[in-house]
Amino acid sequence: MRDLSDILAEVNVKIAAAAKKSGRRAEDVEIIAVTKTHSEDVVREAWEAGLRIVGENKVQEAAWKQPLSVSGPDWHLIGHLQKNKVRPALELFSCLHSVDSVALIERIQRVAEELGARPSILLEVNMSGERSKSGMRPEDAAAAVEASLRCPNLTLEGFMTMAPFTPQEKIEQTRPVFAGLRELRDAMEEEFNACFPRLSMGMSGDYEIAIEEGATWVRLGTVLFGERPKAKLVRAIDAGDAGESGEGGGAFDRILD
Repeated sequence: MRDLSDILAEVNVKIAAAAKKSGRRAEDVEIIAVTKTHSEDVVREAWEAGLRIVGENKVQEAAWKQPLSVSGPDWHLIGHLQKNKVRPALELFSCLHSVDSVALIERIQRVAEELGARPSILLEVNMSGERSKSGMRPEDAAAAVEASLRCPNLTLEGFMTMAPFTPQEKIEQTRPVFAGLRELRDAMEEEFNACFPRLSMGMSGDYEIAIEEGATWVRLGTVLFGERPKAKLVRAIDAGDAGESGEGGGAFDRILD
């Protein structure tokens, strides 16, 4: 298998070229290393290669992987967040990319206040309209922004979206999704007289177009680490007393190679 540093060098060249097309610098774009179903060793490899943000899709996977991993990376939740997982999520992640409703915003604020946490959040917007995609409707974004700005423990950094899966020969078709999120962000900044600097959009197959359309965080897994290993589930770690809320306790499923 190729060395990650060599792969990363090639990816960084593409990031720089895409950023230049949008009148920005390569330094304006950060990679989130998506380690879904990979072991803690991959987190260490990413850190040693210079990647500083790790993205996980599931709270329960981060719960066992993070304590075994190298210290240092900033951990972001990029997958769907259920309301009953808010408490453990806030104990594991500094940034939540997938906040998709006013009700979830209010839940995060209540738990963050209890914990004394001050997470960053992104509002996930379903720009493609696909039913299989999570995220709020674009027309619901203003209400979510307003709710977020009322929450003293939360910092609304920006917005997140996912484009539909698209074959490489038709990848240009993803552009309107990314451009649409940028335009929505710009409209929200004007409406609320605020700055939302982060656009989390673009994955291994479409990150160059996403950057051309303004992405500041790209979520890369396969292009860096190869195909995800086949996973099997075993009962692994008791996360401790769940408390009255019922959150955070019980044995999590550990995902192994």
